[in-house]
Amino acid sequence: MTTPAMISADSIEPQRWRNGGGQTRELFTWPADGPWRLRISRADIDADGPFSAFPGVTRWFSVLQGHGVELTLDGRRHRVLADGDALCFDGALAPGCTLIDGPTQDLNLMAIGGASTMARVTPGAPWNPAWTLCGLYTTVAGTWRSAQGPCRLASHTLAWQPAADAPGPWTFTPEPGAGGHAWWLGYTPKD
Repeated sequence: MTTPAMISADSIEPQRWRNGGGQTRELFTWPADGPWRLRISRADIDADGPFSAFPGVTRWFSVLQGHGVELTLDGRRHRVLADGDALCFDGALAPGCTLIDGPTQDLNLMAIGGASTMARVTPGAPWNPAWTLCGLYTTVAGTWRSAQGPCRLASHTLAWQPAADAPGPWTFTPEPGAGGHAWWLGYTPKD
C-alpha cells in the first residue's frame, strides 16, 4: 500500500487563461508521462466568458467558493452554486459562463474515455471508491479515513491514490465548526 499523494492547491502556480477571464492551477494529471487522460484543476473565474472546448473530454465542474455561475450548454442554462451538485457535460460544448454576483473558485475534473465522477461529500458518511483512481478535494481542513486509517488534510488539498491502495469505505469529517465543502473524485480508464 502507498500513502496518498497530497497536493496543496495553494502551492501550485496559477496560469492565466487565454481569454483573460480567469486562471487555473493544475493539481493532477494522469498518466504522469504522455498526454493526460485525467486532469484535475482548481480555477478562479474573474469575468464572464466562454470555457475552452475540449472535444472527446467528459467535464465535471463544481463551484467551491463564491455565489456561483450560470453555464449555457446547447442553449440551456445551468446554475452551478457552491452548495449544489457538480455538473457533468461534454467538453466539446465549450459553455458560455456568466458569474452570479462576483468571482468564483471552481473545481474541474476532465476525463478522456472510461468513467468518472465528482460527488459532494456528506460529512462522516461512507463512500465506496469503486474507481481505479480515487481522491478527495476539500476546501476545509478535516480527517479522511480509509482502511489504512486516518489522515489529516489541510484546507484546499487534493488527496489522490489508486483505490486498491486504500480500500473503502472512505469517510471525510471536517474539523468542528469549519465551513466549506469536499468532493469525492473517481476515474476508471477505458482499456
